[in-house]
Amino acid sequence: MYSARDIPNIISLGRIVLVFPIVWLLLDEQFITAIILFFVAGVSDGVDGYLAKHYHWESRFGGIIDPLADKFLLVSTYVCLAVLQALPWWFVGMILLRDVVIIGAVTFYNFRIARLEAAPTLISKLNTLLQILLALMVVFDLAFDNVNATLILVMLWAVVVSTVGSFVGYAVEWNRRTGENNHSG
Repeated sequence: MYSARDIPNIISLGRIVLVFPIVWLLLDEQFITAIILFFVAGVSDGVDGYLAKHYHWESRFGGIIDPLADKFLLVSTYVCLAVLQALPWWFVGMILLRDVVIIGAVTFYNFRIARLEAAPTLISKLNTLLQILLALMVVFDLAFDNVNATLILVMLWAVVVSTVGSFVGYAVEWNRRTGENNHSG
């Protein structure tokens, strides 16, 4: 039924399950417990990636569910932080817009042009890391009120720049791939 190869995917699914208590904890202003669960989710992301690569347990499903779990966690956290007025809505809207456009483009490309293997770019990985760090900084500040506001602002703008950069990078890559598939087909 299940094998060791499924462990990374099970961990990713567990990360999705963690989103619900994290959202509840954030909205209930139980920030310390939310930080702990967010940390567990972050560690699980590293563990599932390590297991998949180290033991060659990669799968198409894992290539899809892992980044979706990350996005689900981050988007949910950012929406909560905007509701709590800890992050501006324009910023959260920009993150959401990028993710919706990328998911739509990936879906379209996969079903109308050619099968797409999930392959995050370096700038996209940097963007995800910066988003995680920003979320942790803001929640940590909500919990302990001791994170430098300038540092949070600098991190917010670093996320803005990396979000735009990753969006442009994906657009260029998909345009190139679409052109290659149109010329070969």
